[in-house]
Amino acid sequence: MASRCAGRILCVTSSFPRWAGDSTTPFVLHLAQDLQSLGWQVDVLAPHAAGAALSETLAGLGVERFRYLWPSSLETVCYQGGALVNLRKRKGNALKLPALVAAEWLAVLWRLAARRYDLLHSHWILPQGLVGALSARPLRVPHVITVHGGDVFALRGRLLQGFKRLALGAAEAVTVNSSATETAVAGLHSGLRDCRRIPMGVAVRPIDRDSPSILSIRDRYRVGAGPLLVFVGRLVDEKGCADLLEAVRLLSADLADVSAMIIGEGQDRAELEARCRAAGVADRVAFLGWVAPEAVLDHIAAADVFVGPSRTGVDGWVEAQGLTLLEAMVAGTPVVASRLGGIGDSVRDGVTGLLVDERAPEQIAAVVRRLVADPDLWHRLARQARQTVETRFSREASAQAFDNLFAGLIDHRQRVRRSVGRR
Repeated sequence: MASRCAGRILCVTSSFPRWAGDSTTPFVLHLAQDLQSLGWQVDVLAPHAAGAALSETLAGLGVERFRYLWPSSLETVCYQGGALVNLRKRKGNALKLPALVAAEWLAVLWRLAARRYDLLHSHWILPQGLVGALSARPLRVPHVITVHGGDVFALRGRLLQGFKRLALGAAEAVTVNSSATETAVAGLHSGLRDCRRIPMGVAVRPIDRDSPSILSIRDRYRVGAGPLLVFVGRLVDEKGCADLLEAVRLLSADLADVSAMIIGEGQDRAELEARCRAAGVADRVAFLGWVAPEAVLDHIAAADVFVGPSRTGVDGWVEAQGLTLLEAMVAGTPVVASRLGGIGDSVRDGVTGLLVDERAPEQIAAVVRRLVADPDLWHRLARQARQTVETRFSREASAQAFDNLFAGLIDHRQRVRRSVGRR
């Protein structure tokens, strides 16, 4: 159903698929698509990267990408794991930030001035929220910042904290994806005009865990009778894949057929594969690399347990929400996850999953044993988890909440303009 106050939105983001089938997590794309289905026209502005088109229609959305360095091979701040990872991995990327921010500001300012946008939607406080604050307010365009977590938990320098407070304070509204993100934002700026908790949603579709496609995955990667574990995420320290691998080693002592699928890419892959060989579990662990988004759910459904062992990062990063956890809940695969950040909003211990301390592979091993030994618990957690996603964490629920927020802001702006015009 179309929004009662549908209009034109400029969505600015530093993370968006560079092309069809790209490995970049598509949650910003999905939200934009869902808003379009509710009657909004959404245009996307993102940084350019080598191989990406400067302008195109992607998945029904108008997408423009701004250049910030030449040649394009130098545009390496974003994508491939995200800006935070790239800044840590390549120190030279920090020198490129001024060019990125300046180019983004000019691109946003020009589009807001030249085109009739009803609202600016910035994903992440830095740099998009700051750029939006410097662009939308002078042009009197309502501005909403969506905080995803890494932008508030990391980047803690005094100057950066000041930029964050400036951006948040200038926005008409701020959305956060979890209770943990909400608390962190409140600690940064306690006087926000409108701060709402709107989790990012995931697609909910029927899952037949005994379908031929899922059974074929299970047969390919399972060793004997199982259990088969699965991890989905970036292969970087803060995602904690090393703790899962150590849990597999511990489990192999009494569960001879334990095995694991590792889905994802990242800078630590070679080190993790070497760790498997050194621990003697290389024959039990399959590194699948990047898997197409439409196939990830089937791989999760093929497993017996989903493990999300996130850790606190060296820069303060924590898992703000964890969309892969929600996907596992949709797939009917019980979740074992770290008691960290915003994970507890969806994974309630003993109700929709089982929680363990971070950096505690022995606890992961213990709860996997518990799930294997208690089929009733396994089925209860799987059932309650899916019900939770259906009611609270679906893409439809997320889009409807954003729709209500945007419509209210535009209605308010129009009433103010009419009131001023009558004076």
